Amino acid sequence: MTATLGARPAPGRGRARARHRLAVLGFMAPAIIGFVLFFGYPLVATVIFSFTKYDLINPPEFNGLANYEFMFKDPLLTKAIANTLWFVVVLTIARTVFALGVASVIARLKSGVGLIRTLCYLPSLAPPVAATLVFFMVLRPNGGPMDSVLGWFGVDSPLWFSDPAWAKPGITAIMLWISGDLMIIILAAILDVPQEQYEAAELDGAGPIRRWWHVTLPTISPVLLFGLVNSVILALQLFTQAVVAGSAGSGAADATGSTKYLGYPDNATLTFPVYLYTQGFRYFDMGYAAAMATVLFVISFAVTIVLVQRMRKNSTAEEGGPGA
Repeated sequence: MTATLGARPAPGRGRARARHRLAVLGFMAPAIIGFVLFFGYPLVATVIFSFTKYDLINPPEFNGLANYEFMFKDPLLTKAIANTLWFVVVLTIARTVFALGVASVIARLKSGVGLIRTLCYLPSLAPPVAATLVFFMVLRPNGGPMDSVLGWFGVDSPLWFSDPAWAKPGITAIMLWISGDLMIIILAAILDVPQEQYEAAELDGAGPIRRWWHVTLPTISPVLLFGLVNSVILALQLFTQAVVAGSAGSGAADATGSTKYLGYPDNATLTFPVYLYTQGFRYFDMGYAAAMATVLFVISFAVTIVLVQRMRKNSTAEEGGPGA
């Protein structure tokens, strides 16, 4: 048989491939159009507006890097960044450890697993506003359930969302209560650990704690890494809980639930997204808000890239072994 190098495909096969590609594009068209209209265009517009002075009324005026330069001089932005970094560190660690602990306990249960798993996951389905208001009522310092329980032990209840020292821990408690989604993901990873590894470790004399430390944790480490980065992104974008907690704590919310005291008390709940919203929709400095949104997107995107790279390294090491 004579080999024909560089032979072109038959015309019929080429037309079939073209029709197949058009069919694929046709099925993907709704997703592509939606992505361009609702993500691509807003992203590009935000970056463009970040180099302008824009108040939503007058036409945008190009001002170069003025918005980015003002970030280094804005004292409230410094406070918002400090609050956000607090949530990034504390909330990330607490959420991952809490979800891991609950998942580990559920994985060892012998009966009633379905009911307990459902009860632990249900809070994550609650609307953020409703969940925050429920916690506000539970932690209410005067006559709230938590106040009554602490009173039985002679302990004075903190002011929670009216105290700058307790406002952020209160919001963290809310986020832990609704972390059932991460708990379910970690639980699935724990249940997927091969039983042979536990049996081999048990034959080597490893107890429950050592098996959990040397078998469970290394096996589910990619999932834990995902949980950490997911929690970081969640902390960077923390908005609804901070706004509702500050509004309820100030006692000055109107019928719509909004208040002029965003960040109450004493800017303790003023996160980066809350301050972004304040600049854009309260002071109508949309150019400065767009610059803040661009910075937030770049940071979140960088965290996502780190996640993808670490997961690829872990998967490559597991597939290739020590000699990979």
